[in-house]
Amino acid sequence: MIKKTLFAAAAAAALLVAMPPIASASSHREAPGITEDPTHDNTDLWVFRSQDKPDLVTFITDFQGFQEPAGGPNFYNFSGDGYYDIKIDNDGDAVEDVTYRFTFRNTYRNKDTFLYNTGVVTGLDDPDLNYRQFYTITKIESGKSTVIGSDYQVAPANIGPRSTPNYDTLAAQAIYTLADGGKVFVGPRDDPFFVDVGSIFDLLALRPVQSLHLIPTPGNTAGVDSLKGYNVLSICIQVPMNQVTRDRQVPTSPTANNAVIGTWSSSSRSRVSILGNGTRPAQNLGGFKIVSRLGMPLVNEIIVPVGSKDAFNGSEPKDDAQFLPKVLDPEVPKLYTLLYPGIKVPPAPRNDLVQVFLTGVPGLNMRTGDKPSEMIRLNLAIAPTASPNRLGVLAGDTQGFPNGRRLIDDVVDIDLRVAAGVLVPGFNVAPNNALTDGVDANEKPFLATFPYAASPFSGYDSMPHNTAK
Repeated sequence: MIKKTLFAAAAAAALLVAMPPIASASSHREAPGITEDPTHDNTDLWVFRSQDKPDLVTFITDFQGFQEPAGGPNFYNFSGDGYYDIKIDNDGDAVEDVTYRFTFRNTYRNKDTFLYNTGVVTGLDDPDLNYRQFYTITKIESGKSTVIGSDYQVAPANIGPRSTPNYDTLAAQAIYTLADGGKVFVGPRDDPFFVDVGSIFDLLALRPVQSLHLIPTPGNTAGVDSLKGYNVLSICIQVPMNQVTRDRQVPTSPTANNAVIGTWSSSSRSRVSILGNGTRPAQNLGGFKIVSRLGMPLVNEIIVPVGSKDAFNGSEPKDDAQFLPKVLDPEVPKLYTLLYPGIKVPPAPRNDLVQVFLTGVPGLNMRTGDKPSEMIRLNLAIAPTASPNRLGVLAGDTQGFPNGRRLIDDVVDIDLRVAAGVLVPGFNVAPNNALTDGVDANEKPFLATFPYAASPFSGYDSMPHNTAK
């Protein structure tokens, strides 16, 4: 898929600076190497303060996009080979200061059946649930590793009305309370990202603005959510803000030196794996290697050229200067001028894009002296709004993208317009400021409480793509 967001909106109403190029889907299948390792494919990352728990900060990172809900008998799971990290930089040096690490193990009650479940599943400990996956959370801080949760169970798949008749009640049992007052949930969810992938990869044939196209596009003019009906595996953790700030204090002002955190997620796999054979257990040798990395969506997918995509997935934010040339002179705005004759975009070098991509936006989520690096930056001192706007900062909603990222943020429309230069004087004109993929919201409403992402589609009820109930 696509690495969704890339750099989106820019500053507060008074600060509209500019930001990086476009969006399309998410980070699904964004690099050659990770397409061969889907269990570690990091598809999305969200970081936000919620309206119901404004004193906490929520991190959601998703894996394995394009999951067909009826994927039995071996439904989707996390890999037991390697680990999954949420990393937080709270002092601006582009190196993680706090890491939440998730590791997984699988169990079967009965290996003499092919079934995922052997009857109706009413609880996580139900003997009819044959396959179960458990995880451990380790918090790594200042070189010290502390297990903060163990033997927590991953919510099972939403199989269907016979197997999982009360799925939401079942999944709620997989929400655990942490010692610090936070919460954690791991399991399948409806993919929260919404985008018309089909139109974007068909030479940016945006359906609602097809009349602007050099090559007219037949068909309807309504956007099509290409992720409708697909599930994803989510890691959701919500913690008190003072657990991730540099001084362990809650920020009291947006300009305080502890107010901004930068976040990215990654997954790592053993450098050398020797498969087991039923009698001999598998072995992991040679340490671990990062195989997927995600901060601001769409960076690897849209900005990084194909020859460097695997290298980006294995890199760290502290080394992001190597990718700067592709931000200063991105490919997507050039495609606009070829495919949409009515559009004129700012010329390279696009220094306006560097701000959100590598440094944050002045007056919003940028700190003087921080090392330029790619990650989602959130100013924790900006409280959630009662009336969020899907266009985030572009619409004056400073609690939205690119100040963190909420589930409702329409990063595709934001990025399409920003890539066209709407934040640069003289370029906030039609058709630049009207670009859209025509998909403004997820096909399912998000939850008002943790874990916020909508319940996954049922395998029994799933239909051919885009017709799921």
